[in-house]
Amino acid sequence: MTGDYKRRADPTCPPFVPVSCDVLITEATFGLPVFRHPPVADEVARLLAAREANPERCVLIGAYALGKAQRLIAELRVAGYHAPIYLHGAMERMCALYGELGVDLGELRPVTDMPKAALAGQFIVCPPSALNDRWSRRLPDPITAMASGWMRIRQRARQRGVELPLVISDHADWDELTQTITEVNPAETWITHGREDALMRWCELNQRKARALALVGYEDEDD
Repeated sequence: MTGDYKRRADPTCPPFVPVSCDVLITEATFGLPVFRHPPVADEVARLLAAREANPERCVLIGAYALGKAQRLIAELRVAGYHAPIYLHGAMERMCALYGELGVDLGELRPVTDMPKAALAGQFIVCPPSALNDRWSRRLPDPITAMASGWMRIRQRARQRGVELPLVISDHADWDELTQTITEVNPAETWITHGREDALMRWCELNQRKARALALVGYEDEDD
């Protein structure tokens, strides 16, 4: 599977080193030219700016409990934010496991039993499903954010009621997909999980053999 961590540094993941192969099997979740992810540092800077400009509000960030939440927290630490970050209960166990395995995410605290006023000006990480449910109503006027490659599509952000869309994804974007295929230079590329047609067409235009690989049970990142 493709995922270029040389160009898109994830503090929780090792480097991806391309090697030549006979068959490259790649996902294509964001296999359309419209999907070009901005630098993660820029998205995190927007997040920090929103908090700084709204000290009376909290910043509530929707992120998946496995991988995405920990990456987001790690990126905030890399950007110099070292204050406690608060967690929805569904996030606690997985973040604790990361710590047990040696990934330092800094000080993390549960939201449970925290006074509403004490959460003003704080970052809170929760599952995407909690952004607009009853749980979030006890928070101090939250700025709702969500970290996902799908936030590139404004309609997706509006559908979820997201005030601050963050284009942060663990999937390769269009440029990373095509560059990885070029670097690996496989005899054949098998494409699955996403927009196979566009990437297959790119392969065809670049005289590369490719075909769709249909797998049962895969859905979009946010579904």
